[in-house]
Amino acid sequence: MVFIKVHQLAFMFGLLGNIVSFGVFLSPVPTFYGIYKKKSSKGFQSIPYICALASATLLLFYGIMKTHAYLIISINTFGCVIEISYLFLYIIYAPREARIFTLKLILICNIGGLGLLILVVDLFVPKQHRVSTVGWVCAAYSLAVFASPLSVMRKVIRTKSVEYMPFLLSLSLTLNAVMWFFYGLLIEDKFIAMPNILGFLFGIAQMILYIMYHDSKKTDLPKLTSTENQPTIETNLNEVAIVAVELPDAKAVNVEGSMRPMKTPNSSTA
Repeated sequence: MVFIKVHQLAFMFGLLGNIVSFGVFLSPVPTFYGIYKKKSSKGFQSIPYICALASATLLLFYGIMKTHAYLIISINTFGCVIEISYLFLYIIYAPREARIFTLKLILICNIGGLGLLILVVDLFVPKQHRVSTVGWVCAAYSLAVFASPLSVMRKVIRTKSVEYMPFLLSLSLTLNAVMWFFYGLLIEDKFIAMPNILGFLFGIAQMILYIMYHDSKKTDLPKLTSTENQPTIETNLNEVAIVAVELPDAKAVNVEGSMRPMKTPNSSTA
């Protein structure tokens, strides 16, 4: 009888987590292909991709500080590259106001935030506590990202329509959470396992709502007057893969917190 060792199981779940997260990170590709074809990102938001990039960079930093965290490093390296690519395309084709807004957020959140964390950890945190300190920061951020679908779930209940919550995306994020939870559990890493418990629960809740309302008649919400100079609207961070924490297509019409009542989402990932 063949027994699988714990480290082999951990590798298996980590590898599966990489595969699922890889797909989640690539889910906005059709959106950005459309932006490229139209030569305009008007009507879309950058916030989901900024949040996904922040998640991927935090988890990459955490993975580098740990020992032998190759599966965390691999997926979040890819996440950083793909999110930077999305943001680069967005900035090229965005209106001037949205471009400036996006660059400010990147400077404050992605560059300033990560730089400040590295500086604080390096100067003020004892060496033996640095990994756990960064781990708690990653876990807190991941929990916030996983809680973002609450706004989308509320919209589904109010409108009795699941158009803002694609089933395949909810299923992918649930599977992603399951894979990374077991990976974290098997390697005894609470900073990876804990946030994905919440991710799994919210994913199940979303699929239950989908089953309840997918045949229901849509109830339109009152329309809000939009202004052309307003770079953001409602955001839903539903696409952030956590450990690979990625985000959804950010269609500005309704935008996590993750990201969109759009169709994708978030990075991301553990």
